Amino acid sequence: MGVRPMVLVGYDGASLLDIACILTSLDLANAVGALPPYAVRIASAGRRPIACREGVLLPSHQSLQRTFGPLDTLIVSGGTGHHRAAADPVIVGNVRRLARESRRVASVCTGAFVLAAAGLLDGKRATTHWEFAADLSARYPAVSVDPGPIFIRDGDIATAAGVTSAMDLMLAFIQEDHNAELGREVARRLVTYLQRPGNQAQISMFTSAPPAEHGLVREVESHVSTNLAADLTGDALAGLVGVSQRHLTRLFLIELGITPARYVRRARVEAAAQLLATTALPVSCIARRCGFGSTEALRQAFVHRYGATPSQHRATQRPSSRAGGGGR
Repeated sequence: MGVRPMVLVGYDGASLLDIACILTSLDLANAVGALPPYAVRIASAGRRPIACREGVLLPSHQSLQRTFGPLDTLIVSGGTGHHRAAADPVIVGNVRRLARESRRVASVCTGAFVLAAAGLLDGKRATTHWEFAADLSARYPAVSVDPGPIFIRDGDIATAAGVTSAMDLMLAFIQEDHNAELGREVARRLVTYLQRPGNQAQISMFTSAPPAEHGLVREVESHVSTNLAADLTGDALAGLVGVSQRHLTRLFLIELGITPARYVRRARVEAAAQLLATTALPVSCIARRCGFGSTEALRQAFVHRYGATPSQHRATQRPSSRAGGGGR
């Protein structure tokens, strides 16, 4: 069945966490049954070891100059060395060349500067870490920089905000390449949420407040995130953890500041947003998967949460591929 060849471009000053989020996510996808599996290679100019910003020297698998397509995905990592990388004709020229030989192209964090230097983001909407968004916009005025979302898809190019948003982007890729169940299993093994849609703010409902301290609340959170289509009424959730509905509501208000019902509604609508942005599944199917009783119920929840209909959201995201299949 072959493999999905993927190349991750690194350079001195690249972020070890950016690279690790990508490698770990795709490795776990292989471990839980991704077919065809991902074959990821790290490439650097001259195959030189990558002096990561954290002080770790990371070996490179191959020389960027001797890397050839066709590739499934080309990804440029971020890090504090992004300006030097974006000014390096060897890196920029080979990224531009390999982009033509790749099904899709992506960057993490300040890796967007390299894509922009290669002209790959001209006329496109892109994001980077909020701290560097103004600089990216000033240096590359042909790029429509949006510092808000955690990742953006514009055609066959994706840009992620950085750090752990690399996992969000990889989960979207995994779900797009395979199916929602495989993506959900990878998210479970990463102990992270599958629900963050690309257009969610870089500060989300899952990062704007500290995690719940109470074990019962954490148990309910985990159950909700992995069983969106199940019965998630107050009675059902209270029964799951063996307390009264009134007591569970009190715990949620203390720990998270919202009721269980509101938490479920937000989790479901954010999961729907991700599926709309990263797959071509019919809206009716997404509504069922995310636990909405009808497409109208999804539409109402979506407009309330995002100020746009599901169809409007999907149109702005413009996914480049179709979900569900395993091949390229």
